[in-house]
Amino acid sequence: MSKITDKNIPYSNMSFGTEPTRMVKFMRSCFIIQIFNFFKLNLKVMKIVVKGHS
Repeated sequence: MSKITDKNIPYSNMSFGTEPTRMVKFMRSCFIIQIFNFFKLNLKVMKIVVKGHS
């Protein structure tokens, strides 16, 4: 027997959360994209640090 959850019950916790799309799930799990985002974030942090020390 499968358990069915109803997402349309008003004011339940399930009704407030959005479910990620297939593209969002892919972007979160793709290793290459995560490496790119990691270096992009590090570059932003380094810009802030360099501006603060000059």
